[in-house]
Amino acid sequence: QVQLVQSGGGLVQAGDSLRLSCAASGRTFNAYAMGWFRQAPGKEREFVAAISGTGSSTHYADSVKGRFTISRDNAKNTVRLQMNSLKPEDTAVYSCAARMFGVRTVARDFDYWGQGTQVTVSS
Repeated sequence: QVQLVQSGGGLVQAGDSLRLSCAASGRTFNAYAMGWFRQAPGKEREFVAAISGTGSSTHYADSVKGRFTISRDNAKNTVRLQMNSLKPEDTAVYSCAARMFGVRTVARDFDYWGQGTQVTVSS
């Protein structure tokens, strides 16, 4: 069992940066691939970024590539999402997620979820 607690988020202006963090419980954090997903009002949840257990492999949605960076610190059981050059279309509730072993980019493949945090980007 893994529990995920998110922090960060808030209201920023277009072009600003934000960093989201997700802290995981448990002693085998490096066995879990981690992902970030987002859901805007009236839209389906969509993949944002994912990282393998060792951090050696990362994946990004085309819409955030070059602006967002996912990273992890296995010593601190933490995964982060650095979001730069934010756009109004990045406004959504962002959730971190964990799954054992291989990295995936589909929400249904993840077993554990954080509580979600609101990111609002004003124009």
